[in-house]
Amino acid sequence: MDCRRSRTNDPDEWIATCPEGSRSVCEELRNLIFRWEPDLKESINSNMLCFSLRKRVCGISGFKSHAQLTFYRGSELPDPAHLFNHGLENASIHSMDLPPTLEGYNLRALRTLLHAAVRVDAQSAQPKPPQAPREEWPMPEVLAAALKKNKAAAVFYNQLKPTYQREYKVWISMAKQPETIARRLDETLRALVAGKKWAQRKEAC
Repeated sequence: MDCRRSRTNDPDEWIATCPEGSRSVCEELRNLIFRWEPDLKESINSNMLCFSLRKRVCGISGFKSHAQLTFYRGSELPDPAHLFNHGLENASIHSMDLPPTLEGYNLRALRTLLHAAVRVDAQSAQPKPPQAPREEWPMPEVLAAALKKNKAAAVFYNQLKPTYQREYKVWISMAKQPETIARRLDETLRALVAGKKWAQRKEAC
């Protein structure tokens, strides 16, 4: 997208001042969009000619060598004709860099895509899928054995939420040298007996 300051807020002037290499395509796109979806309202934003209903549906950018058509919720649109060829890594916005002329371009697929975008605009944005829960961190054998011997530490440990239990398990598991493991285990037991979470363990030392 062209994120420069808009050269004008007037759509007609915007078209007239597009670079020569994209002006005719931008003008033709504008006409097609209004022919296919006449209820769309146009405005200028970030030097793009935007078309909106409930929110922005799509926008045209005019560059020196080509025009670009952007759909703000492109990731939610079916694109069996594979018109999108730019920004496919974006979680929402997808675009298409257009050829110097629309002659021979798949306008039927483009019209279908625009109709779908208008339908999507009438809906609320799809919620992001919930993050997969983290796998439970395995209990270090040395910690399990120590808790069996130290009931006071075990009582508080078992009262902790899994997130706070995980902090202790990860901390001990990351130690490699026997002396480091022993030191961390000692700190852990003293902290647990004192009723401290991992982040507070130094208070018990």
